[in-house]
Amino acid sequence: MNLFRALAAPLAALALALPAQAEKLSLSELSGYLNGLSTVEAEFTQINADGTISTGTIRISRPGKVRFEYAPPDRSLVLADGQQVAIFDPKSNQAPEQYPLRRTPLNLILAPKVDLGTAKMVVGHREDGAATRVTAQDPEHPEYGRIDLVFTANPTELRQWVITDDSGNQTTLILGDMRKGGRLSSNQFDIMAEAQRRGMVVSDR
Repeated sequence: MNLFRALAAPLAALALALPAQAEKLSLSELSGYLNGLSTVEAEFTQINADGTISTGTIRISRPGKVRFEYAPPDRSLVLADGQQVAIFDPKSNQAPEQYPLRRTPLNLILAPKVDLGTAKMVVGHREDGAATRVTAQDPEHPEYGRIDLVFTANPTELRQWVITDDSGNQTTLILGDMRKGGRLSSNQFDIMAEAQRRGMVVSDR
């Protein structure tokens, strides 16, 4: 599974339900909203670059941790433990592919402190119908790709994101209703523990 497809996991039925027009939300307000998220659980719909659709459940524990569980027939699992991202293939008993989290656009919203006002981070900020769309990238490494974040207002809510990788491929993630602030076990985001449960051998990083 392509890393960026995997990381672009939750969002699918937003546009049809939105009202006609909305005022653009400020970057400071959106930064505050993201920093206020501690734990999140939601169902997601993912539209892959090739047009196929995946569904599943996402769990986020900020900073740095996310778990994507893909529903059948996929059954893939993607974990970020704060440092690394691991992709578990259910059809393989090999160790998971791993990548540094900092090399993915999703790192921008999983950071300990999100500041969308950072110079050269936001390269697009506009009203998009009833939503606000923000396009962000790592200002020091734009080659890592970019993430488009779509928010609605009253109350402010993250509804979807679109990740564009370094080859220009896009993956859209549509979030269902988010359950915020619950307790999530740290073990759910432990790459080594997950590998051991699956009988895999993973070398120390």
